[in-house]
Amino acid sequence: MKLSTKGRYAVTAMMDLAIHEKFGPVTLADISVCQGISLSYLEQIFARLRRDGLINGTRGPRGGYRLARPSDQITVADIITAVSEKIDTTRCEGKENCQNGERCLTHELWSDLSTQIQDFLASITLAQFTQRSAVQEVVQRQDTLHFRRNNSRSKQAATG
Repeated sequence: MKLSTKGRYAVTAMMDLAIHEKFGPVTLADISVCQGISLSYLEQIFARLRRDGLINGTRGPRGGYRLARPSDQITVADIITAVSEKIDTTRCEGKENCQNGERCLTHELWSDLSTQIQDFLASITLAQFTQRSAVQEVVQRQDTLHFRRNNSRSKQAATG
């Protein structure tokens, strides 16, 4: 299985959203700048995430995106599936026609690996992952570098 940038970026963007939505809706521009993901690519990804019911959008000057469900109810597998990524390590996409229309010698191995990957990604929620200390270190660095979280939005709320 090779996870494309679409899947990786979708998980990254959803992590960013889960971490920062407590301060209000998160804009794609914020995610784009902080995570180094093209804004147009994020728009495509978020269209799929919205269609799958993982996020909600709010229009207007203070608009942006929020998770449609609590972060402890969204798994990494949900996100990857929403952007049409396949969690399959078989050559035949599970059809058992890997070698001249028949199952190949190692089909069961790759099929079992696909199941293990699916189970692993389905066992990790956004809430669990955002609590990891290594993730929190990255959040601190990014928020300071890009003047996010307590730096800008809290000041706006205090003065507004």
